[in-house]
Amino acid sequence: MGAVRKEIAIGFLISVFATACGVFLYLQYFSQYGFDETWQMIKEGNLYGTVISLAALPNLFVFFVFIKKKQDYRARGVLMASILTALITFVLKFV
Repeated sequence: MGAVRKEIAIGFLISVFATACGVFLYLQYFSQYGFDETWQMIKEGNLYGTVISLAALPNLFVFFVFIKKKQDYRARGVLMASILTALITFVLKFV
Protein backbone atom coordinates (compact mmCIF):
# COMPACT_ATOMS: atom_id res chain seq x y z
CA MET A 1 0.00 0.00 0.00
CA GLY A 2 2.88 2.39 0.74
CA ALA A 3 4.37 1.93 -2.74
CA VAL A 4 1.04 2.83 -4.35
CA ARG A 5 0.78 6.05 -2.35
CA LYS A 6 4.36 6.91 -3.25
CA GLU A 7 3.64 6.47 -6.98
CA ILE A 8 0.50 8.59 -6.74
CA ALA A 9 2.42 11.28 -4.85
CA ILE A 10 5.15 11.27 -7.51
CA GLY A 11 2.55 11.76 -10.24
CA PHE A 12 0.89 14.53 -8.23
CA LEU A 13 4.17 16.39 -7.68
CA ILE A 14 5.20 16.04 -11.31
CA SER A 15 1.83 17.47 -12.31
CA VAL A 16 2.24 20.44 -9.97
CA PHE A 17 5.72 21.02 -11.40
CA ALA A 18 4.36 20.81 -14.98
CA THR A 19 1.68 23.37 -14.12
CA ALA A 20 4.28 25.69 -12.59
CA CYS A 21 6.38 25.34 -15.74
CA GLY A 22 3.29 26.11 -17.79
CA VAL A 23 2.73 29.33 -15.83
CA PHE A 24 6.34 30.32 -16.34
CA LEU A 25 6.25 29.55 -20.06
CA TYR A 26 3.06 31.54 -20.48
CA LEU A 27 4.41 34.54 -18.60
CA GLN A 28 7.84 34.44 -20.21
CA TYR A 29 7.24 33.47 -23.82
CA PHE A 30 3.59 33.73 -24.83
CA SER A 31 2.83 37.13 -23.38
CA GLN A 32 3.75 40.14 -25.45
CA TYR A 33 4.80 41.99 -22.30
CA GLY A 34 7.63 41.30 -19.87
CA PHE A 35 7.38 38.86 -16.98
CA ASP A 36 6.75 41.49 -14.30
CA GLU A 37 4.32 43.48 -16.47
CA THR A 38 2.31 40.39 -17.28
CA TRP A 39 2.18 39.35 -13.63
CA GLN A 40 0.96 42.82 -12.68
CA MET A 41 -1.76 42.69 -15.35
CA ILE A 42 -2.90 39.30 -14.05
CA LYS A 43 -3.13 40.72 -10.53
CA GLU A 44 -5.06 43.80 -11.66
CA GLY A 45 -7.47 41.83 -13.82
CA ASN A 46 -7.87 39.02 -11.29
CA LEU A 47 -7.02 36.52 -14.03
CA TYR A 48 -5.39 33.87 -11.84
CA GLY A 49 -7.93 31.20 -12.74
CA THR A 50 -7.51 31.74 -16.46
CA VAL A 51 -3.73 31.57 -16.30
CA ILE A 52 -3.75 28.48 -14.10
CA SER A 53 -6.15 26.68 -16.42
CA LEU A 54 -3.97 27.45 -19.44
CA ALA A 55 -0.86 26.46 -17.53
CA ALA A 56 -2.35 23.07 -16.69
CA LEU A 57 -2.23 21.97 -20.33
CA PRO A 58 1.19 20.28 -19.94
CA ASN A 59 -0.53 17.89 -17.52
CA LEU A 60 -2.24 16.32 -20.50
CA PHE A 61 1.13 15.44 -22.01
CA VAL A 62 2.44 14.10 -18.67
CA PHE A 63 -0.71 12.04 -18.16
CA PHE A 64 -0.42 10.33 -21.55
CA VAL A 65 3.30 9.66 -21.05
CA PHE A 66 2.51 7.83 -17.82
CA ILE A 67 -0.33 5.91 -19.46
CA LYS A 68 1.92 4.93 -22.39
CA LYS A 69 4.61 3.70 -19.95
CA LYS A 70 1.94 1.76 -18.01
CA GLN A 71 2.57 3.78 -14.86
CA ASP A 72 -1.10 3.95 -13.95
CA TYR A 73 -0.65 5.12 -10.36
CA ARG A 74 1.48 8.07 -11.44
CA ALA A 75 -1.15 8.89 -14.05
CA ARG A 76 -3.72 8.75 -11.26
CA GLY A 77 -1.68 11.32 -9.32
CA VAL A 78 -1.60 13.59 -12.38
CA LEU A 79 -5.37 13.22 -12.71
CA MET A 80 -5.86 14.10 -9.05
CA ALA A 81 -3.70 17.21 -9.42
CA SER A 82 -5.62 18.19 -12.56
CA ILE A 83 -8.92 17.88 -10.71
CA LEU A 84 -7.51 19.99 -7.88
CA THR A 85 -6.36 22.57 -10.44
CA ALA A 86 -9.85 22.62 -11.96
CA LEU A 87 -11.40 23.17 -8.52
CA ILE A 88 -8.96 25.99 -7.74
CA THR A 89 -9.72 27.56 -11.11
CA PHE A 90 -13.45 27.31 -10.40
CA VAL A 91 -13.06 28.97 -7.02
CA LEU A 92 -10.86 31.76 -8.37
CA LYS A 93 -13.16 32.40 -11.32
CA PHE A 94 -16.62 32.21 -9.79
CA VAL A 95 -16.35 32.72 -6.05
